[in-house]
Amino acid sequence: MTVAVLTGIAFVVVLGVMVGAARPRRSSGLADFHVAAREVPPWWNGAAISSEVTSAAACLGTAGLIATHGGPMLWYPVGAAAGFVVLLALVVAPLRRSGTYTLPDFAGWRLRSARLRPFTACFLLVIGLAFMVAQLHAAGIVVRLLTGLPPWLGWAAVGAATLGVAVAGGVGSVTSLQASQFWLKLVVFLGVGVICWWMSGARPVTLFEGSYRAGVAGLAGAGDPSLPGVLAVLLACALGTMGLPHVIVRVYTNRDARGARRSIVAAQVMLAVFSVVPPLYGVLGHRHARDAAADEIVLLLPARMLPGAAGEVLTGVLAAGAFAALLATMVGVLVAVGGAVSSCVPSAGARSFRAAVTVVLLAALALTAVSTPRESVALVVVGFTLSAATFCPMLVLGIWWRRLTDAGVAAGFALGGG
Repeated sequence: MTVAVLTGIAFVVVLGVMVGAARPRRSSGLADFHVAAREVPPWWNGAAISSEVTSAAACLGTAGLIATHGGPMLWYPVGAAAGFVVLLALVVAPLRRSGTYTLPDFAGWRLRSARLRPFTACFLLVIGLAFMVAQLHAAGIVVRLLTGLPPWLGWAAVGAATLGVAVAGGVGSVTSLQASQFWLKLVVFLGVGVICWWMSGARPVTLFEGSYRAGVAGLAGAGDPSLPGVLAVLLACALGTMGLPHVIVRVYTNRDARGARRSIVAAQVMLAVFSVVPPLYGVLGHRHARDAAADEIVLLLPARMLPGAAGEVLTGVLAAGAFAALLATMVGVLVAVGGAVSSCVPSAGARSFRAAVTVVLLAALALTAVSTPRESVALVVVGFTLSAATFCPMLVLGIWWRRLTDAGVAAGFALGGG
């Protein structure tokens, strides 16, 4: 199994770096690195957005929660889908017409406050680090569980590939990587799931028949199946989507507001297709790997259901899909956060952007090393929650309420982020 897994991981990492670096931009100006010179077609941009949202941490974690806690966890991906509806209705077109590049840029432009830009950038950095640490821990889980190698090798592989793509050409390189790997993830996850179900001889069954584990107390993202817990995560995902750095930057990469709206619509269609993946693996995991940890269920399924060479090959393919999801989300978050941080520097440009993404990646690796792996979806929910409590009010009120002030935004961020 180790050979198949390492082959799949190596294939995705090398392919990702080649695709990302093979599309150099025509110049190295600010527009190239922050918004890909506004030349991304809507359908290609939609695939990149979908690739960012379907992260390995969210996909593996959500499927694991569905397997262990049952039907209430199906609402988690619904929250993110609802967030795109809110984003499309209230934010996309006005934000694209603002002419800014990042959320801190929008805050400084809308409220005419230079001090607000670094203040909001700090919150954006925290959100980005939460997502990046979740992805790095997921990479460590894949490597440790399927090969027995130390988790830091997974962190290093993802970190090196991410940095290589990010510094090669900013958002232009990232878009090529993410859009292509969305289709790779879709084929891998759907294909392996369907093959496992078919070859195991399983018949359609009642969803989550029998009992399932009781919800984990505390954070709703850890798998609280109670109505308040589910509603809390649903609301956080719906409102937090519009403030995620790696999602909102996609608004700026189209030529105009119409193109930005079409990108979001395309992303919704693609995410609707991908949304069958977590329930599919949740059902299979509930029947065949219920004793495994939530983050490990998806990865263990092929070997549990199909012992022998077939299971090993499918495990390697699944590991490749997981690393495709990891790399796509990691590079998107890194470029978005690095762009936001570098925009606060007086002489913002390609050099400051590259320095910012390097520092942000090193910070994420350091936090991963000193933290312990949790269910990856919990960290993702933290990012959604912080975004919903800070950037969502700033964007909606900043666009639709003229009396918003910089003091009000600062107070809201301090209260919501506290």
